[in-house]
Amino acid sequence: MKILLATYWTVPHLGGVWNYMVQLKENLESLGHEVDLLGYGEDNTFIHKVNKDQRIEKDKLLPLLQAKITPENYPGIYANKLVEYTEFQRYCYELGAVYLGIDQYDIIHTQDVISAACLNRVRPKETPLVATLHGSVAHEIRHQIATIHNTPNAFMARAYYDELEHLGATSAETTIVANNWLKNILTDEFGVAGDQIKVLHYGFDTESFLKRTRIPSKIVLPKDKKVIIYSGRLVPLKGVHDLLFALKDLKEKRDDWVCWIVGDGDSKEEMILQRNKLGLEDQVLFFGSRKDVPYLLANSDIYVLPSLLENQPLSVIEAQLAAKAVIVSDAGGLPEMVEHGVTGIITPAGNPARLSEHLYELLDNGRLRKTLGTNAKNWGLSHWSIKRGVKGLMDVYKDAIAKRKKVLQDEQNPQQS
Repeated sequence: MKILLATYWTVPHLGGVWNYMVQLKENLESLGHEVDLLGYGEDNTFIHKVNKDQRIEKDKLLPLLQAKITPENYPGIYANKLVEYTEFQRYCYELGAVYLGIDQYDIIHTQDVISAACLNRVRPKETPLVATLHGSVAHEIRHQIATIHNTPNAFMARAYYDELEHLGATSAETTIVANNWLKNILTDEFGVAGDQIKVLHYGFDTESFLKRTRIPSKIVLPKDKKVIIYSGRLVPLKGVHDLLFALKDLKEKRDDWVCWIVGDGDSKEEMILQRNKLGLEDQVLFFGSRKDVPYLLANSDIYVLPSLLENQPLSVIEAQLAAKAVIVSDAGGLPEMVEHGVTGIITPAGNPARLSEHLYELLDNGRLRKTLGTNAKNWGLSHWSIKRGVKGLMDVYKDAIAKRKKVLQDEQNPQQS
């Protein structure tokens, strides 16, 4: 089959969605399929097929849209800046996809609600659509409009994204989610039918990751200190602010540790200032975005993810495979990834005091760290198998193709349907 893997987000990037797309492409191609990758480019200035070096600049599309979609004709779009931005981004994405060509694929597989809604509008009638949702965009926006987008008409953005969540989640023949947490959100809050949704773990290339843990890095390992590591985006939703407060409390009790913060994001400078104000300059090191994360994980002792909102983060999967004792918050889908006291520790989101207690416990108990790490790796090697994930995905593809054919047949023969 010829398959298009598409996302509305910027690609390539260091996040989990892009890693999933790359690994999925490699494994689908190993089965004989042809796969292209579509998304926005750097700084959202163009739309491109990454693997074919084909692109269309957004500046070439915007004048066409702005001439048609004016404040006079569509005042509702311009009433809220976030809605206005997203609407034009969506329309540019649709036009860019059509310009680059989407009519040659046997199946289109999107990776978020926005690309699903967009490509559903412009896909060829006979082409089936599958959507994998890596989180709830509407829930993330709710956090943003309480902070950075907190305007008098923020309620308009919330209503807009709530509708977009429903639209994107119902656009495909089948919508894939990684856990029951997200399935329940879609069915209970956004009115998505239960039979629309398939709970399917993505899968992960465990063999490739384990090989990368053995590739040396220039990082100098600390002597006589345990390493606590966080890897991910540096944004408020990841809870790194809570981690820093927990580390301040931990420092008052013991200093036999350092913490590596690996990643980048809009809140990086703010977090560095917070670290300095808390007097943690010697204990907490910001490493930025790096390609040697597997090696860093392999040479750390405790992995921590104190997120306020989370789906199924790649970083936890990697920490499990690296046999690390993990501490995660009880946010979103994380409790479905970690069994408390068996494959890791679950701590209340937004509670630095409890997080500090769990960090102290693991620093103090080497046997517990090793047991949790070993259990996590054994479970992860089986549960996150990419072959298992791709096999389940191929079944979804076949089902989506059959569903699309039936829809077309029913349209051609309405009396028989």
